Amino acid sequence: MNPNLAVAGVSEPSGAIDPLQSWWMPFTHNRRFKSKPRLIESAAGAYYTLTDKGRVFDCLSGMWCTPLGHSHPGIVRAVTDQVQRLDYSPGFQLGHKPAFELAARIAALAGRPRDRVFFVNSGSEAVDTALKIAIGYHRVRGDATRTRVIGRERGYHGVGLGGISVGGIGVNRKMFASMMMPGVDHLPHTYSPKNMRFSRGLPQWGAHLADDLERLVALHDASTIAAVIVEPVQGSTGLIVPPRGYLERLREICSKHGMLLIFDEVITGFGRLGKPFASQFFGVQPDLTTFAKAITNGVVPMGGVVARADIYDAFMNGPEHVIEFFHGYTYSGHPLAVAAGHASIDAMVDERLIERAADLAGVLEDAVHTLRDEPHVVDIRNIGLAAAVELEPSAGQPGVRGHRAFERGLDEGILLRLMGDIIGLAPPFISSEEEVRAMIESVRRTLRAIAAD
Repeated sequence: MNPNLAVAGVSEPSGAIDPLQSWWMPFTHNRRFKSKPRLIESAAGAYYTLTDKGRVFDCLSGMWCTPLGHSHPGIVRAVTDQVQRLDYSPGFQLGHKPAFELAARIAALAGRPRDRVFFVNSGSEAVDTALKIAIGYHRVRGDATRTRVIGRERGYHGVGLGGISVGGIGVNRKMFASMMMPGVDHLPHTYSPKNMRFSRGLPQWGAHLADDLERLVALHDASTIAAVIVEPVQGSTGLIVPPRGYLERLREICSKHGMLLIFDEVITGFGRLGKPFASQFFGVQPDLTTFAKAITNGVVPMGGVVARADIYDAFMNGPEHVIEFFHGYTYSGHPLAVAAGHASIDAMVDERLIERAADLAGVLEDAVHTLRDEPHVVDIRNIGLAAAVELEPSAGQPGVRGHRAFERGLDEGILLRLMGDIIGLAPPFISSEEEVRAMIESVRRTLRAIAAD
C-alpha cells in the first residue's frame, strides 16, 4: 500500500506517498483504521469480498442502500447502456424524458400519483430541500411568519446544515452550533428502555409522547411553525421504533395547526418495512417525503423530495417568466442515476422484492430475539426487515464494545454496522431465510467471542 504515485507537474516524486493517508474518511476513526486497514475488493449479491479474499455477509445492505444485492445485472446493464447514450444532461431549463418518467413512478409507488418529485443527490440534500420547500410554501401563500421547524431528539437527517439543525444527535451538532439554523426546537425521542425493552415490532407504550408537540405549539405559537420533521423509524441512532399510534397523533396535531409534516424516509423508503414507503406501512400520509439510498440500490448517488401536488401548485402562482423555486443541483436528475432508479424499481416490482422483504421480516424477528440472553445484550428491537441489538457499553468507554464487535464480526464472516454500542441489522431483500438465520448465529458467536476476550 506504499507505491510511488505520480504527482501532477512533477516527474519524479520526492518520496513514496501512502494513498491511505490521502483520503480523509467520513464517520471513521481515521487513525485506527489506517493503522490496520480492512479493504473491500468486490461485491456480488449479498456478500462483499475483502482484499484478503475473506467473504463477508452484508448485514446492513451497504448502508441501508443496496437491498437488491450488489451488482444486480439489470441495474448494471441499465447504467452501462445509459452512459453510452447520454452521460450527462443539465436539469436547468432542459430535461431528459426518463427523469420525468422516474418522478411519476416514484409518486405512484408512494401511492399518490399526483404528487411532485424534486431530485437531488443524497439524503442530506433531500432534507435541506424539504426544509426549503416547507418554509417557501408558507411564504408564497403569504404566511411568512412560519419559519420555525420542529425536529426530534436522536433524529438523524444527514449532515447538511439544515439536517444537523433539525437533527438531534449531539456529536453531529456540537462542533457546528454557530452555523445552525435559528428557530429550531425538538420533540423528545420516543425510546424508553423501562417500557420498551425487547419489544417485537411497535411498542405498545409511548403514543402520548406525540402530545409534546402541543406544548411546543403553545410555547412558540403555531403561526411561527412551518413544519415538523421526523424519521418514521429512527435509523442511525439505533433503530428506534415508534410507539403504536404515535405517528398518527403527530399527523393530527400538524393538520390541526396548519404545520407541514415531513417524513424522512431515506432509510425506510423503497421496501425496508415490506411496503414501498413507511407512510403506507403506518397508514399516515406526510406532506413531504425525503428519499435516497435504495432508489438506485446505492449504485449512483440520488435522492429527492416527494411533495403534495398542492404544495407544488402554491409555488406556480407567480408570473411564468420567473423561476418559482431558486434551488437545485448540477446533478439533479442525473441520467445515470435515473437509469439506475428505473432499473431498481423494475427489479423491486418484477422480482417481488418488497413482498420478499415483508416475508423475511418475521424470520429476522424470530431469529434476532434469540440473542436476548447473550453477553452484554441490554435490548433488541425490530420492525420490518430491520433490527438492532443494543450492547451495554464498556465502563467509561462508550463505543469500544461495539467496535470490538465490528472487528470480530469480520472474522466471523459478517460486515456489521455499528451505531456506538448498537448493532444494526438490515439484510438485503434477496437474502434467503437460511442466510438471515446464519447472520444471527454469526452475531451470536461474535458476542460470545468478545465477552471471552
